[in-house]
Amino acid sequence: MMRAGWLTACVWLLALSLALPAQAVEIEQWETDEGLRVLYVAAPDLPMVDLRLTFDGGASRDGGQHGLASLTSSALRHGTEEMDSDELAERFESVGAQFSTNSLRDMAIVSLRSLTEPDWMNTAVETLTAVLAAPAFPEADFERARRQALQGLQRERQDPGSVASRRFYELMYGDHPYANWPGGERESLEALAPADARAFYERFYTTGNGALAITGGLSREEAETVADRISAALPQGAAAEPLPAVEPRDEPVEERIEFPSEQAHILMGAPALRRGDEDHYALTLANHAFGGGGFTSRLFREIRSQRGLAYSVSSRLQPMAAEGPFRIGMQTGVDQADEAVTALREALVRWHADGVDAEELEASRENVVNSFPLSLASNSDIVGLLGMMAFYDLPLDYLERYIERMEAVELDELNARLRERINPDAMVTVIVGGQE
Repeated sequence: MMRAGWLTACVWLLALSLALPAQAVEIEQWETDEGLRVLYVAAPDLPMVDLRLTFDGGASRDGGQHGLASLTSSALRHGTEEMDSDELAERFESVGAQFSTNSLRDMAIVSLRSLTEPDWMNTAVETLTAVLAAPAFPEADFERARRQALQGLQRERQDPGSVASRRFYELMYGDHPYANWPGGERESLEALAPADARAFYERFYTTGNGALAITGGLSREEAETVADRISAALPQGAAAEPLPAVEPRDEPVEERIEFPSEQAHILMGAPALRRGDEDHYALTLANHAFGGGGFTSRLFREIRSQRGLAYSVSSRLQPMAAEGPFRIGMQTGVDQADEAVTALREALVRWHADGVDAEELEASRENVVNSFPLSLASNSDIVGLLGMMAFYDLPLDYLERYIERMEAVELDELNARLRERINPDAMVTVIVGGQE
């Protein structure tokens, strides 16, 4: 076991030194007999493989059982009828493999990293397929995961940032499934049972509702063999119905929440962008100039450097299956919260009205283009991007043409897209901190 762990660490350090340019990432695609979509990139220089399964089974699929997606994801680490959770972990560790699961708003993720030494990789894949074919959902482990989820909710109530984020999504998305808090609600968590998790798994963790990304030191033939083993282990089933579109906002809403903190946490934003939207490139550059570019962004200069109103301030776009948020976040002293919110709104209105200038566009473009290769710096980076591409059904040339598409954005187009897609008069604003 020690030898496997040492070798894994050495391979990981090597991986960090072997970044691939986007042009070198040649993506192959196929579908298994059971209907599982597969994206594969060969990385023969490293004796390791990364696998990522993505399923349309995140918190947006909870329905009224808030927290079910998260508990189902964690339950996959509880073992099978043949292996309990400790035995499962020991079996992966004995061959230097890393197994993990996660659940987000859009997707559920199952990941495996293994060395490609045949016996070790075979054990790792065999163990993974055992979990996928027959997860046990044992009562004791499920109850422990439920207690941990409830404790997580309690900790979130004591964190002003979490309080702000939860309410921000509730106000922004209303009745849309994106309003579901991934960690769930106390009442719904207490009502869930292992049978609910099993039903959720059998409905959403299916070949027709998922995709597999593979990268590493495997040939195409070897990758197909691994994909076939995983596909055969999964439940078969159809894709989930697409999420409903998010209704565009047409008026502002603001909510202040008392909280015994020295800092006020402020979130402002609105639904904005689907993954795969052609406006992604223009809006990414516009946002980079406004608040996504760190020390060089307008928000940092105007809100922090010039006026000293925020400890931190930034903006981001988060494209999702339905319209994901444009989100501004900042922290400031509670006695400066009103002034900071006013300054933020003024900056947003100016950005929308005046747009980005030519100098800002070129600085943003240079930063985004030059940093893009870093997103391909390791196997885990590549498999993450492949998983995202497969889940959102992005074209196979997405990585290859990313820089080209960023370089093709023109100033007039950027500012037109900014004015069309971002409405400063329809923002959700949540301020958490301070007491009357």
